[in-house]
Amino acid sequence: MDLTRSSPAQKEDLHASQGARVALEDTTEDRAGRYAGRHLLIDLYGAKRLDDVEHVERTLKRCVEASGATLLHMHLQPLKPAGGVTGVAVLEESHISIHSWPETGYAALDVFMSGSTDPARAIPVLQEAFEAGKVVVKTHLRGSAPGENGERKSKAEKPAPARLRTNRKTKVAA
Repeated sequence: MDLTRSSPAQKEDLHASQGARVALEDTTEDRAGRYAGRHLLIDLYGAKRLDDVEHVERTLKRCVEASGATLLHMHLQPLKPAGGVTGVAVLEESHISIHSWPETGYAALDVFMSGSTDPARAIPVLQEAFEAGKVVVKTHLRGSAPGENGERKSKAEKPAPARLRTNRKTKVAA
């Protein structure tokens, strides 16, 4: 499985290597209500300290602060005996989650925020804290109109028109 490729439902925003300049689109005007929030899927490659629970906790708190979010609760769990950390920071504006594989230097993070927060501000914090050699970010605008993220409307989302079909004894709406 190639973890660096986007699915059709996700727009790839950023590939950054350590030391690379990080530039994301300004979405200030979009925060006025066109969608519920921005959901960033962040993959870190060549990352370090992914099994250090205290370091992960400090880093997620820095991400919350940098993004302008409000931390409500954090739960992190070391993964024994394999190593790594899994957990979530529950925010007033949504969440940040992490699952790490220190043996391969890989971590998968979910950063979903609404309101006036800016989840993209977490990216340089994560890159620096984990010394990631490569960072891949995919953005999904949650609650946006179908088609705005490149996704297709499924048949299940389209209500079928009511029609009558004849049964031997009664008419039944299909």
